[in-house]
Amino acid sequence: MSSMFRKSVLGSAIALGLLASGQAAAELSANVGFASEYIFRGIYQAESSASAGVDYGHESGLYVGTWAADVNNGIEYDIYGGYNGAVGDLSYGVGFTGYYYSDDFDGSYEELNLSAGYGPFTVTHNIGTYNGSDIGGTDADYTFTTVKAEYKGLYALYGTYGDEADGSYVQVGYDTDVSGFTVGGYLLKNDEDLDNNSADGDGETRLVFTVNKAFDL
Repeated sequence: MSSMFRKSVLGSAIALGLLASGQAAAELSANVGFASEYIFRGIYQAESSASAGVDYGHESGLYVGTWAADVNNGIEYDIYGGYNGAVGDLSYGVGFTGYYYSDDFDGSYEELNLSAGYGPFTVTHNIGTYNGSDIGGTDADYTFTTVKAEYKGLYALYGTYGDEADGSYVQVGYDTDVSGFTVGGYLLKNDEDLDNNSADGDGETRLVFTVNKAFDL
């Protein structure tokens, strides 16, 4: 969703800032994962999807990274960067993300990401543009907001779209560490606006299982 920021400018600017701050205080890490179904923000993307990513973070709170996953008839690749900080018990973050796809699976999305957290609660608000013209469609502006509560691996989340996009969903899940792997699952229920994969289009309920592994480079 966007023409607000281009991934080359975003990646270069943040990476230069990190390098200027000093390599010794930075950390390079990678991750791989698998999901029985890939659901993003309440919308079905693919079945049995593998993913991988690389992140570069600095102790100052600056970060930049990339992540990719297989989707139906193509590959999704994301470029992101930003800053995470805290004031007392209040955490906050600001960043930018670009979502891009191969083989005309979808148009690109680019967005400003804002977040705030206190204790077990986190709120995010994303302001973006969808470049539907990339695949012969229509461009649109949107927002996406989540409210999430977590406790010892158990979490509940509500997500909703706004501006020129509609739809909402609820998700309840659990993640735990098993021999260095993060293993989890979640139950998701979306409404008719986000249901693009069932015959009746009245919303759907999905049970998804995931496994991920993160490691330092």
